[in-house]
Amino acid sequence: MSKTYDSKDIVVLEGLDAVRLRPGMYIGGTGSKGLHHILWEIVDNSIDEIANGFGNKITVVLHKDGGATVADDGRGIPVDMHPTLKVSGAEVVFTQLHAGGKFDNSNYSYSGGLHGVGASVTNALSSSLKVQIFRNKKEYQIDFASVPDKEGKIKGGVVQHALHEVGVAPSSKTGTIVTFMPDKEIFGSATFNTDVVAKRLRELAYLNKGMEVDFTDERTHFNKVFKYDGGLMDFVEYLNESKTVLHKPPIYIEGNNQGVNLAAAIQYTDSYIETTISYVNNIPTSEGGTHEVGFKTALTKVMNDTARRLGLLKEKEQNLMGEDFREGITVMLSLRMQNVQFEGQTKTKLGNPEVKAKVEAIVNYELNKYFEQKQNAKIFEIIMEKAKGAARVRLAAKKAKEVARQKNSIESSSLIGKLANCSGKKPENNEIFIVEGDSAGGSAKQARDRGFQAILPLKGKPLNAEKKRLDQVLANEEIRTIIAALGTGIGEDFDIEYLKYHKIIILSDADQDGAHIRAILLTFFFRYMKELLMNGNIYIGLPPLYKVSKKDKTEYVYSDKELPEVLERFGKGYTIQRYKGLGEMNPEQLWETTMDPSRRTLVRVGVDDAANAEVIITTLMGDDIESRKAYLNEYVDFNKEDVLSKVVE
Repeated sequence: MSKTYDSKDIVVLEGLDAVRLRPGMYIGGTGSKGLHHILWEIVDNSIDEIANGFGNKITVVLHKDGGATVADDGRGIPVDMHPTLKVSGAEVVFTQLHAGGKFDNSNYSYSGGLHGVGASVTNALSSSLKVQIFRNKKEYQIDFASVPDKEGKIKGGVVQHALHEVGVAPSSKTGTIVTFMPDKEIFGSATFNTDVVAKRLRELAYLNKGMEVDFTDERTHFNKVFKYDGGLMDFVEYLNESKTVLHKPPIYIEGNNQGVNLAAAIQYTDSYIETTISYVNNIPTSEGGTHEVGFKTALTKVMNDTARRLGLLKEKEQNLMGEDFREGITVMLSLRMQNVQFEGQTKTKLGNPEVKAKVEAIVNYELNKYFEQKQNAKIFEIIMEKAKGAARVRLAAKKAKEVARQKNSIESSSLIGKLANCSGKKPENNEIFIVEGDSAGGSAKQARDRGFQAILPLKGKPLNAEKKRLDQVLANEEIRTIIAALGTGIGEDFDIEYLKYHKIIILSDADQDGAHIRAILLTFFFRYMKELLMNGNIYIGLPPLYKVSKKDKTEYVYSDKELPEVLERFGKGYTIQRYKGLGEMNPEQLWETTMDPSRRTLVRVGVDDAANAEVIITTLMGDDIESRKAYLNEYVDFNKEDVLSKVVE
């Protein structure tokens, strides 16, 4: 790594002109997600300094006026003149898209910031931005703003005061402070969410062992310091707080192979669910990738080899399968590497093919070394006992799985009389409504457009997949029906290429029972068909709560919040009907409010934060009643919002 970090190390790839014109191309949108993205761009730069050994503290402040400040104790952005652009390094970093010291690996061994588009995008989309730099025993400052040009067109990130010395810094102080105000012309009424920011900063603190993150939200007087000396081990214990763990502390391994650095924390619980959450250069890889494949391959080999070495698998016994060793496992994987290639639907899947073998080599060596220590033999015996139990269940479930993935499952007995299929032959145009109750299912069957809409009514509540083994899940008639209708198979056998409907719409009553059914279905999809969530195939249909009528005028109201405004608009003499359930609507009403693509409202369900989704699903759907009560008391008002929007959106 370069011993110096100066402006000559800053490589410029592209100018900044198009950012304000098409912000969605750079930050994914101009709503809440895009707003938080411009904060992460600045935070990522600070994290990269610390991840590469420069500094150990980050401070993030959300201000009352809507702005934010991010400070670190890294080296400080270069302040000398850039050799070709003839302006300061700081000005280059904040005015040139994809400019920085991370492109040739000499100043940063690992960088999460490369996943984004740079601090310049934050500058372009801010009404004002100030950078304070502590370097060379001096304090420097540069100021930017969005201002109109000669034609009156707003130009973002224009230098207002070029880099200048402010004074003498304390002799030991180095680092960068960035304060910015998101431009309301771009982001409208969107504001920073305390919970979203806190969760990401906590995650980063777990991933960077010993780093201190001080977070303050001046709007709510919230303050929290995140610092985890146990790093990933602390992260795994946090994820398993609501579960019964089989051993303490978690297993921890780390190693390096040809520029790939891997750290992993592993802990087994008495649950039946596998939880693997991975990161590459601090970026969540929620769709997995070659690093997860390499880890799982090595885990299976090491476990079988160790079992034979310890005599827990006899010579005539077959090796156990990978899924046996992963039942009840919680794994945190953190990879640091250069030249990352992300792919997948949401660019959260690691694609580097060479990583699989390197990760396999690290895990093979380090995990073998762990289990060769006598004091860890007892932990292995516990794991092996659980894995053998899982193998017995796997064999018992084999027949049920074969039934569930039959090629002719649509005609199988479990679907006869239930599924009203559509006539469309193209899955990308087809949608299936999973409807609560026979009554609502009957209305939906009459209301639908048979050309592309299929209806699958559920008689009762499906099984909660969080609390049951796979064979028990597959024994549930409602779950089997869903699996047969979708055609993808589940778990290890899941294949999205066989999906028969590209829109899967959950349609349940707008009450607590309906919310519970949504929760159960989404939990099942999250555990056994997660790719549907990652791929954006799962939706929630929003039926109205009220019908307001006056003479020949009718309006449907979808929330208690908007009802007073509608009633005021109608004036006196209106009639109001409160829908207690979908079954109260006739087919015409159900079509025009909930099923007609030109008028309905659908909420697409996805998983942005796998670790957070894991914690919430375990808490809400697991066995720990006290944890569930505490969560509901803190976060949920059933009259205002659906619990599951917190889980999945």
